[in-house]
Amino acid sequence: MAKAEMKHPEFQLRGILPIVPTPFKEDQEIDWEGLRALVDFACASGACALCLPAYASEFYKLSEEERRRAISEAIAQADGRIPVIGQVNAFSAKQAMETALDAQRAGVNAVSVSVPRLFPLAERDLFRYFDRILGALDIPLIIQDFNPGGPTVSLEFIANLHRTHPHFRYIKLEEPLMAAKVEAVVQKTSGEVGVLEGWGGMYMLELVPAGICGVMPSLGAVDLLAAVFGLAQQGRNDEAYEIFQSVLPQIVFSLQNLELLHHVEKSLLVARGIIHQAVVRDASLELNPHDRQHMLFMNNRVLETLDRLRLPRNPSTATGTAAL
Repeated sequence: MAKAEMKHPEFQLRGILPIVPTPFKEDQEIDWEGLRALVDFACASGACALCLPAYASEFYKLSEEERRRAISEAIAQADGRIPVIGQVNAFSAKQAMETALDAQRAGVNAVSVSVPRLFPLAERDLFRYFDRILGALDIPLIIQDFNPGGPTVSLEFIANLHRTHPHFRYIKLEEPLMAAKVEAVVQKTSGEVGVLEGWGGMYMLELVPAGICGVMPSLGAVDLLAAVFGLAQQGRNDEAYEIFQSVLPQIVFSLQNLELLHHVEKSLLVARGIIHQAVVRDASLELNPHDRQHMLFMNNRVLETLDRLRLPRNPSTATGTAAL
């Protein structure tokens, strides 16, 4: 098949693309004012785009209507300041396609779709799944592949899918020791498929030289991670490391459990004055006193780093920011 013209070639991602969490009130209803504040924070803190509702948004606890409204609220609040990416997680190709089309109609700049990993599927089956979604979409697609039980999609899968659908533009991978794969994807696709690192940005320093175009972490420390990414791209590795070493222990601690991540992330955002309550929607884990104490200790190290670098805790309300 001849290669089609790439759709939306002007859409480019480079930097930090945080996942926006879903803030809740004490009654566990969504705090829509808080969500708008989180979008403002992302826009003001050096993010190159934002994404929701994903795993770090507790998407699996939201109704379809809540997911749609979260995307619409984010688009309206961002108001063109940075791109908004709509996340789709569905095991049915039909459902994924319909949800992706809903997000496209709402006005997202791109859609991110996770690889359906509930049961093992051959790559020919995954190709058919994404072929159907891409055939319906007119905007760029990001594929997220997190597969702790086995390998992520192959280089051949990525190259063939992009050849068939050039608006498949980015692949988000969340695995250790992936520098060689990053380099191979960039070379095989002539840079037309960018590789994004997930897993909190844990491996970003080793992957920037390999050619990742960005990182998709949680939102709470996005400005610090944006500084790390920028410094690493400039080859200022010692300076990047000095900042990164103050954030990495918090990332490692929070990623022990997805529900723990929600508590850590929201606690940090409350401490930064972005949202008012660190409510995680049930069912969720209840932190024991030791975990809660260590969470506060880790988050306080992040706050101290912001203060040391003279970065505002809430850049949405700050009159200025320090240059790194």
